[in-house]
Amino acid sequence: MNPKCGRCERVVYPTEKVNCLDKYWHKGCFSCEVCKMTLNMKNYKGFDKRPYCNAHYPKTSFTIVADTPENRRLKEQSKNQSQVLYKEDFEKNKGKCFSAVAITPEMERIKKAQDQISNIKYHEEFEKRKMGGGEAAQHHHQQQQQQQQQPSNPSPAAFQQPAASQNFHYEPTPEPVRQAAAAPPPSAGKRYRAVYDYSAADEDEVSFMDGDVIVDVQQIDEGWMYGRVERTGQQGMLPANYVEAI
Repeated sequence: MNPKCGRCERVVYPTEKVNCLDKYWHKGCFSCEVCKMTLNMKNYKGFDKRPYCNAHYPKTSFTIVADTPENRRLKEQSKNQSQVLYKEDFEKNKGKCFSAVAITPEMERIKKAQDQISNIKYHEEFEKRKMGGGEAAQHHHQQQQQQQQQPSNPSPAAFQQPAASQNFHYEPTPEPVRQAAAAPPPSAGKRYRAVYDYSAADEDEVSFMDGDVIVDVQQIDEGWMYGRVERTGQQGMLPANYVEAI
């Protein structure tokens, strides 16, 4: 027995039969449900067991949920449960002050960069203090020298400039005292040039000016030397970082 056509419901004979979408169709009846364009097995699209062309194929849409009393009751119940959980969590954490920050690769990279910047700034400040230490010490010794050279009752003789060859005789402390407190005799042949001014702070130290030549220099330790100022003839201790070898 021959089947009936899915559209016109007439008998479909084998010579004109199209079997598709679980139905049998006449070749002329197998057309788009909207525009009636004749289709074939290569260009049709089926929806709900009906053929459509590409232009009129039904597009799916979102399902709209009906706002029923039961749905409203479930929504209200979910809202109340959320508020209960929020209040319980608030009571547990009341009085605690914390903030959780997720540790991500980006956060780790930023933290590492900040640490590197802090280290660089620390070393820069350290080098500045190190370089400025000599100037601060020089300024401090100059102030001490000025205080020592200002007598309480100045006399006209205090303002007289002694000869260059006799500068070591005007110090308040007698020369033999400095010689007694001096270090062992220096070895000859070592000459240095002063790169800063220096004012003696103790009796066993020697004062000099930038450019003075220091002869007969002996290294006492890492920071101090013993020598004689060629310009004034004074001998005594001097800081090693104020002179350079020539």
